[in-house]
Amino acid sequence: MALTILQGFLISILWLAVLASGFSEDSPTDRRVLVLLDDFAIKSSHSLFFKSLEIRGFDLDFKLADDPKLALQRYGTYLYDAAILFAPTTERFGGSIDAASFLDFVDSGHDLILAADASSSELIREIAVECGVDFDEDPAALVVDHTSYAVSEEYGDHTLIASDDFIESDVILGSKEIKAPVLFKGIGHTVNTANSLVVKVLSASSAAYSADPNAVLSNSPTLIGSSISLVSVVQARNNARILISGSLSMFSNRFLRSSVQKAGSTSKYEKSGNEQFLAELCRWVFHERGHLKALNVKHHKVGEVEEPSMYRIKDDVEYSVEVYEWSGTSWEPYVADDLQLQFYMMSPYVLKTLSTDQKGLYYTSFKVPDVYGVFQFKVEYQKLGYSTISLSKQIPVRPFRHNEYERFIPAAYPYYGASFAMMGGFFVFTLSYLYTK
Repeated sequence: MALTILQGFLISILWLAVLASGFSEDSPTDRRVLVLLDDFAIKSSHSLFFKSLEIRGFDLDFKLADDPKLALQRYGTYLYDAAILFAPTTERFGGSIDAASFLDFVDSGHDLILAADASSSELIREIAVECGVDFDEDPAALVVDHTSYAVSEEYGDHTLIASDDFIESDVILGSKEIKAPVLFKGIGHTVNTANSLVVKVLSASSAAYSADPNAVLSNSPTLIGSSISLVSVVQARNNARILISGSLSMFSNRFLRSSVQKAGSTSKYEKSGNEQFLAELCRWVFHERGHLKALNVKHHKVGEVEEPSMYRIKDDVEYSVEVYEWSGTSWEPYVADDLQLQFYMMSPYVLKTLSTDQKGLYYTSFKVPDVYGVFQFKVEYQKLGYSTISLSKQIPVRPFRHNEYERFIPAAYPYYGASFAMMGGFFVFTLSYLYTK
């Protein structure tokens, strides 16, 4: 009995040690990653992609998607910081996991990579829809492009796309230019333009369309042109990040090593842009880039250092905050010129752009408006590719007390003069009336 208790205690300590080594606010990069596969053969056929993650320090746990012992959490604590779903044909996950489990996983702030293909199941499509992406409903449809296809003897139906229509964002795809086109063979999807959380990272050309390449087109395709997204990313409001691709093959060793020549171009590249594209994109998804944090939020009256319990109208106030960006190994000062402060009550009464010392400190000063009530210092920072900063501090603002007003208000001098002029005039009139006949 005592031995059993001791073993349970040691196992608990081991789990605590494992969990403590993962995701944290001080070191936000994901480390424990669950990889779900349709078949363990994918582990070999996509080994270059997996190896690139392991080299960067990620601990990959490979499991079959229908493993009956599959679990995302234990004792109310998530076992993984991120998940990779390379199981497009899976109709049902093993264990107690379903589509809602992965949505809860994301809602809890964890990251997800999802790859689909032409044989994608309803389960995978359901997860994608909940993340803001709609795949083509035709199960036989592939993205076809007769102008931006990759020159290939094997794929004569122009379904092997060579796309170089990347999003213009150094945060998401890095500052180094991706020169070679990315090879893509799979299904297209659309994103809701009203949903600002979903962003197209790799788009099809204006001549592309989604249809069954082996059938004669009798009707106009539902997905056409540059509205087709090949790869999209989502950054949720809780800063969880999701990558959704319509091609599992684009992660494969074959596509990563393949040479590429785009139709109509004389340039032939010894290596496709897939490896660089996916490496940079995964750095963003796993918070190695574009992750911000705010520290040391302070506000006080000018000339003071202590934060007051309330302000008075027309007080001069100073506000400061420190903002840093995770570089993958350490926190570096974040430098920008578009961080703004709102002094807010129902609507912003003061809107100020924060100045910076180029070392992470942002600051400004302003005069409290001549309105009393309960205000908030608010910083709402949303920028493409960066995690959201949302800061709010509530503070009451009171009016002047009766003994804090100026004894003589300069603006009232004309009224003071009029009063004394009336008294003087009445005195002169009285003398004149009494002593003049």
